[in-house]
Amino acid sequence: MHHEFKSWRSPALDGREMGLHVWGHSGAKMLVFPTSLGSHREWSDRHMHRVLRDQIDNGWLQIISVDHVHHESWYDKSRHPGARAWRHLQYHAYIRDEVMPYMHHINRTPFVILAGASFGAYHAMSFGLRFPHLVNRIIGLSGLYDISRQAAGHMDANVFAANPMAFMPHEQDHGRLEAMRRLDIIMAIGRDDPSCRNNEEFSGILWSKGVGNALRVWDGWAHDWPFWEKMIRMYVSGHD
Repeated sequence: MHHEFKSWRSPALDGREMGLHVWGHSGAKMLVFPTSLGSHREWSDRHMHRVLRDQIDNGWLQIISVDHVHHESWYDKSRHPGARAWRHLQYHAYIRDEVMPYMHHINRTPFVILAGASFGAYHAMSFGLRFPHLVNRIIGLSGLYDISRQAAGHMDANVFAANPMAFMPHEQDHGRLEAMRRLDIIMAIGRDDPSCRNNEEFSGILWSKGVGNALRVWDGWAHDWPFWEKMIRMYVSGHD
């Protein structure tokens, strides 16, 4: 299985060193985001490339696993909530202007999947809905799509732009909505997960905008890697 590690100083993140791992040589490009405590190594450390080995070895899938700036954004309680959101939006610029062009440089397959578990699911959903013309499928596993708690209840333009539960009810742009309606959006979550209610509400908001989505509620808590292994295998090719 082809594997490489790449890193560079990101202009969007003020020169911060950012690394990523690539697994596979061709196929649909799946950009995966880490959990709150993870890094660009997390999906490798959790052997998720082995979970999806058949798709990767057959040239159907390529995984690109990126790092985060959580401790400079949502988890930096010393920063004002608006500054936390601004750093998160800078991270979006890093993904949009640096990571995605690199992905297209190494693999010309146009189909792009965003995926993540727990806080990584928030990353996948927030980026995908902000830039729907850049992606084709969003897979959120055990996610929470409301960033209000990390923003300590504060709301400004930056927090609004970073919070899918805030911006989606107000989305009116025809072109953006049409792009969202072309997405294959999958949300999988355990029935006993505290975020299950948020997933149900968010799914309803999307449907109210004509944005189809597949909400899949699993039995139990289902908020851990053994469940996410089963979920990603089930949904990587689209909803059931």
